[in-house]
Amino acid sequence: MTHSPLVGGATRTATALLVAVVLGGCAAGSTDVEPTAFGSSTTSVERLHVEVQSTRPHDPSAFTQGFEISDGELVEGTGLAGWSYISARNLDTGAERVRVPLPDDMFGEGLTVSGDTVWQLTWKEGVAFARDRTTLTEQSRVTYDGEGWGLCAQPDRLVMSNGSDTLTFRDPVTFDEVGSVHVTLDGRALDQLNELECTDDGSVYANVWQTSKIVRIDPTTGKVTALIDASGLLTPEQAANADVLNGIAAIPGTDRFLITGKFYPLTFDVRFVP
Repeated sequence: MTHSPLVGGATRTATALLVAVVLGGCAAGSTDVEPTAFGSSTTSVERLHVEVQSTRPHDPSAFTQGFEISDGELVEGTGLAGWSYISARNLDTGAERVRVPLPDDMFGEGLTVSGDTVWQLTWKEGVAFARDRTTLTEQSRVTYDGEGWGLCAQPDRLVMSNGSDTLTFRDPVTFDEVGSVHVTLDGRALDQLNELECTDDGSVYANVWQTSKIVRIDPTTGKVTALIDASGLLTPEQAANADVLNGIAAIPGTDRFLITGKFYPLTFDVRFVP
């Protein structure tokens, strides 16, 4: 089902509590990367932070899972069973052009645009939707093993995360698996890789779930090449009704990114700087 673009703070708070329960076991068995991989002051990778250029309104009821800019539009997918949808809105005005709900029993996850197709993942259902780029209507669906978290597109393949330290490469037409790579930070496995963004220089950027960190990954080797601190974007009042950072979209023709999070009231136009 669809829902109102804006919901009251009480509803958002109740939904956030539900999300905390639902997602509490999402990364069960995963290593807590914050005090280990991220805790070393001697890491050899580049350390960056966000420099905010401007902000834009963001639907504070959107449990953001997929986030990508394509042809002047922001394509966004959200999660929660019964609340999941995919939408496209004008990047400059914010006007929503189209919104399509997922089936009520589907929990939406990451998405990416590849040619005339938008691929959208689901969390535990093992289903990926192939959608028409213009209308966002379902054209077909395929199945995959394991969980779906993040997705982005390179010229000849898709890159998918599943919450582990593995990035899986997939055929952009059939969605068949064509390879994989393990992600490491200073030789340590880095898991909880969530929403992804592929950039023109061949890098893959990933939110690390339950943290305010973004990592830049060389998908050829799996090595993390930069740690990006995106903390402090929200005021304490805004953060009280928000969930975790999740959503990275490269702004075409610039060195900037649009980033946001689940239930965030804003998106942030940022540069990643030393």
